[in-house]
Amino acid sequence: MAEEDVIIQLKHMGKEFRTSGGPVVALDDINLDIYRGEIFGIIGLSGAGKSTLVRCINLLETQNSGEVIFEGEILAVMLEARQRRARQSMGMIFQQFNLLAQRNVLRNICFPMEIAGIPRAQARARAMELLQLVGLEDRAKAYPAQLSGGQKQRVAIARAVATNPKVLLCDEATSALDPNTTKSILELLKQINRDLGITVIVITHEMAVIEAICDRVAIIDHSHIAEVGRVTDIFSEPKSKIGRQLILGDAAEQARFDRSRKIRITFDGRSSVEPIVANTVLATKVPINILYAATRDIGGTAHGQMIIQLPEDEGDAGRALTYLRSAKVPFEEVRDGDF
Repeated sequence: MAEEDVIIQLKHMGKEFRTSGGPVVALDDINLDIYRGEIFGIIGLSGAGKSTLVRCINLLETQNSGEVIFEGEILAVMLEARQRRARQSMGMIFQQFNLLAQRNVLRNICFPMEIAGIPRAQARARAMELLQLVGLEDRAKAYPAQLSGGQKQRVAIARAVATNPKVLLCDEATSALDPNTTKSILELLKQINRDLGITVIVITHEMAVIEAICDRVAIIDHSHIAEVGRVTDIFSEPKSKIGRQLILGDAAEQARFDRSRKIRITFDGRSSVEPIVANTVLATKVPINILYAATRDIGGTAHGQMIIQLPEDEGDAGRALTYLRSAKVPFEEVRDGDF
């Protein structure tokens, strides 16, 4: 992409915390380009530095070295008024929602508009529009204690976009939610990105979140960027050890197939775009070896068969078979001479 398409650049950014035990390096030589209008993921294990990274983007933390560049300007050297406007262009949502308990839903959403000096009537009208966007127009007078976790996060999202930011920073925004609620929140983030044109940056430790909504992803490991690229490329061929671990789990390094079970999967009219093997690997973190495949796409449905080999570890093999059963995929165990 052209340079003008880059909304945020991190150049040689470093962050160090001083502790009683000495300095701790949280980020080391971080270089990233984030494009306008994309959903960009940053993933890593706990303690890798991902939350510190996102807090440096909007100056909740100040980096010790390097530069944070927003729309072509270095944040740290902006005049105070310009820097304040730039920071207001970055909304943020958190794992624990951070709603004001003493304010109802409507007044929570109005809060950042009050700070920005928006007239009260205009702010209330904007808040009601956003409540409709997030599907909570009937909860305007409710207080945070009366809401579910998913509803609280929807309010937090509405509040974060109330002042029409250009970027939405999401720091582990779905970690406290159940799977169904997580799915609905991720769909809402995709809608906001699509309909409002807001660039979304997602911080998470869950590869499923990255897979669900992100265009590109950076993998951070021990304060460094291990690799960065399109999600489809990283998932199909992770180049770093941490990338392979996050996608396939520890089994990626340990799996043995020498004397393991072989399974015939039958395709008898399922949608040809349903990635059965990929879904099994992602859902179970169990590597699968494809030995043979003869399938055809007939009118958008798949027909034929595939022979796969499961790992020798019975626990891993069992998880893969359980997933196939739950997905109602027809299969049978075969011996070497049967195919």
